[in-house]
Amino acid sequence: MKILSDLLPVLLFFATYWFTRDIFSATAVAIVATAIAVGYAYFRHRKVDTMQWVSLALIVVLGGATLLLHDKQFIMWKPTLLYWAMGGGLLLGQFAGKNGIRALMKEQVSLPDAAWTRLNLAWIAFFAFMGTLNLWVAFSFSEETWVNFKLFGGMGLMFAFVVAQSLYLTRHMENKE
Repeated sequence: MKILSDLLPVLLFFATYWFTRDIFSATAVAIVATAIAVGYAYFRHRKVDTMQWVSLALIVVLGGATLLLHDKQFIMWKPTLLYWAMGGGLLLGQFAGKNGIRALMKEQVSLPDAAWTRLNLAWIAFFAFMGTLNLWVAFSFSEETWVNFKLFGGMGLMFAFVVAQSLYLTRHMENKE
């Protein structure tokens, strides 16, 4: 259910854009959908993940600036800032001696410390890459290309990275046994 609530604002942004061909209407829908998703998470579980709060803040601030100033560049920065916030959080945790990926996955997977560190660093690099790639697509290609990339390219790359991560995890789990 959490994946759906995280993905729903993106899907609604995309659907609105494709029905209206208007990034400003799509942005307004994304703001409302994100607020509803966070509100639902809070009322359902009495808890909202930090990244959901960050995403809500970014969509309200950057989406609001997009609508207020009628400038699509603000909303185009949102995925980059979210990716960089996630990568930055993992990096700060690494420096503080806390592995964010291990904290998320330790109940499901047992790995040696070195493997956890490499996995955490791989996620940091992936988020840095995705943020940079988003900027390149947003400011080097058409608005339509960016919207398609936001949904299909971003999700496709995330899926490919998770598959690669799964192969890495499997290799280490087999070596451990």
